[in-house]
Amino acid sequence: MNATTATPKKVTINRWLPYWAVFQQDVHQTLRSWVYRFWVLVSSLALIGYLVYRVGIYKEAGIQQSASQMISDLLHWIVYGSVALIVVLCVGSISAERGTMADSVLSRGISRYQYFLGKWHSRLFTIVGTYFVIGTAALVCCLVMLHEDLTVSGSVMALLTVGAVLTVIVTCGVTVSGMVNSTVLGVAILWVLVYGGGLALSLLPPQFPSPDRAMQSLPNILQGNFQLTALAHLIGWSGVASVVVALFGLNHFARRDV
Repeated sequence: MNATTATPKKVTINRWLPYWAVFQQDVHQTLRSWVYRFWVLVSSLALIGYLVYRVGIYKEAGIQQSASQMISDLLHWIVYGSVALIVVLCVGSISAERGTMADSVLSRGISRYQYFLGKWHSRLFTIVGTYFVIGTAALVCCLVMLHEDLTVSGSVMALLTVGAVLTVIVTCGVTVSGMVNSTVLGVAILWVLVYGGGLALSLLPPQFPSPDRAMQSLPNILQGNFQLTALAHLIGWSGVASVVVALFGLNHFARRDV
């Protein structure tokens, strides 16, 4: 009698599965964080309250409201008013888990590179993605309720401009989190970098891209009055800066003790 032997099945190993696991776990952790929920709650209440106030002025006094100025004010608040919460949310991504990092990174099949990339991409997805949702909702509400002086191209460029600035802040937060052991120290360092760096960039000559000047020109951008080249340079340099900072943090995190 001939014995039949089963052909062993070829097992496919997904080397990026640990990265995906870190990404998913951190997204769930961020969404459950009280800092994230407080940021979303305050931003939503500010949006609703500001719209109700402006619509009330228009209904009672008949004063025509500029949608571009309203959206500009709301985007200004997201950047300047809630940046402190965003800093806290990002800096705690790695440093807050220092006590369990040795078990999760060194004792399991998760490399430090995958761990860092998973954390970085997760914070970008949740924070910048939430910003785009809130910003889009504000644009739709202004178009429905108030005088329309917005353009589609200007609205897209305004959202991308502010999103590029937030991307740099989130990246710096995760990088600092991977370099320090204390979340409090990381928050202090990032606040100095964000506010000090923003002030330094605002003092540069006009030909250099500056987030502060771009934020000041948001009403014109929303109306479609913008220079595409200048905004493209700002968005491009923001992307390059984010990648460079992330690579620096990734290299440092891969070499340091946890």
